[in-house]
Amino acid sequence: MDRSAGVRVAGPLASYATQFRGHLLGLGYAPASAATHLGLMAQLSRWLGAEGLSPTELTPERVEEFLTVNRGRGHRFPKSSRGLLLLIEFLRGEANAPAASPPAVSGTGEMLDRFRSYLLSERGLTAGTVFNHVHAARLFLESVGARDAGDLAQLSPLHINEFILEQSRQRGVASMKCLVTGLRSLLRFSHVEGLTATPLAGAVPTVSGWAMTWLPRSVDPESVKRLLASCDRRTPMGSRDYAVLLVLSRLGMRIGEVAALTLGDVDWRKGELVVRGKANRLERLPLPADVGNALAAYVQHGRPMGEDRALFLRVVAPHRRLSTGGLIVIVQSACRRAGLPPIAAHRLRHMVASELLAAGAGLPEIGQVLRHRRMASTAIYTKVDTARLRELARPWPGTTP
Repeated sequence: MDRSAGVRVAGPLASYATQFRGHLLGLGYAPASAATHLGLMAQLSRWLGAEGLSPTELTPERVEEFLTVNRGRGHRFPKSSRGLLLLIEFLRGEANAPAASPPAVSGTGEMLDRFRSYLLSERGLTAGTVFNHVHAARLFLESVGARDAGDLAQLSPLHINEFILEQSRQRGVASMKCLVTGLRSLLRFSHVEGLTATPLAGAVPTVSGWAMTWLPRSVDPESVKRLLASCDRRTPMGSRDYAVLLVLSRLGMRIGEVAALTLGDVDWRKGELVVRGKANRLERLPLPADVGNALAAYVQHGRPMGEDRALFLRVVAPHRRLSTGGLIVIVQSACRRAGLPPIAAHRLRHMVASELLAAGAGLPEIGQVLRHRRMASTAIYTKVDTARLRELARPWPGTTP
């Protein structure tokens, strides 16, 4: 029995009740859960009516007032404004309920917003890279005491060196390389915008560190088999997790690329998968039969019905796109079920490259599969091909060849 159909909403929100119920069911909420949220809508509507308020006057302050009154009447749900978020977001979209007032933006905050927009629209960087660059920019602006864009006109290489020296005392090599990359990007942006008279990006020193000093950590095929076998493919969650792990271990995709997949990215007729790579590049990968079968089984029998077009969705309502963090949890959970130590998702990408190398593939072919823009990124995998490296090694002095 659908309990949500029996909930009656009276008052200012009555005209939105049917639409809200459909919204809840569309997000995958069970009828009982939908009835709970509709009951909350009825309570809020009665309170608005008693206060003589309309939905357009439901400010965040009014929401807090309602919660205080509601708790005073003995209602346990919601415990905080977070439990009201789904209803409030719906009312903001359908009933013009006011949103929270944005925090005051300082001159520096406005410049960081412009810098963020520049990185996204002009440079085409991914959200993660933009976050790192903006974080580096914020640290630098705070360090030099810049309160607005006009203060950047006084910048000099001395300010840059002092900032780099200060940060180098508390960071490792990899972290410093990420920081200086973001700082150079900020200084280029500042010069393009006319905030600095001279280009100062060249004044940022290079972080010393030997290239190709690390070895890619792969995963042995037996461990991957155990990861896949740990998924109960008879359940929606197991079907989804199996498809995710198979995509990572067979196609060598980055975790962010898997999170960005949509239903429209799978070309079933051509047997291809559209991948949104770095710098917003769209590339196509051939879809192996086993991966295609796993995706088809998930879409047909495991994927929840919902409005979100993302390929991989949350199992629990609301059925929305899985984030990169959610995909990482899938890998870690599979490791625990299989009795394996934690495996980083990126190591499955390294495994694909190592297997291709062992099968005799050349670096250009491996670079194409992994979608590297530079051959130097692929060359690191030559260090794990010990069989071929042994042929190049010269005998140790004094030993018999």
